[in-house]
Amino acid sequence: MTNTNPNAHLDAIDFYWRPGCPFCSGLESKLAKMGIPMAKHNIWDNPADAAVVRSIADGNETVPTLVIGDAKMVNPSPAQVVQAMTNQTPHLLPEGIDVPEPGKAGRMINRLLGG
Repeated sequence: MTNTNPNAHLDAIDFYWRPGCPFCSGLESKLAKMGIPMAKHNIWDNPADAAVVRSIADGNETVPTLVIGDAKMVNPSPAQVVQAMTNQTPHLLPEGIDVPEPGKAGRMINRLLGG
């Protein structure tokens, strides 16, 4: 049986961040607790990483920005990350993963964004 997942060679999702970003540290902490493998890219240390983020975030350096196979996401929820991984990199999902429910602020933001 051949593997038809074009992203099967990936061993982590790409996590673009910057120091002092509370959204970055919050998402990173949640994903780490879930066992999600991440290749972290500090956009203040590498201009090429900052350029990747600008190309995804309409010219802005908005972080956290994640690249999961062909999926590109700006400030996603853990549930959105798992959904993208289910579609793009299912081999990276830990077995029996437990996706945390969004808190009050997350639910409000999801409603405002139509999620």
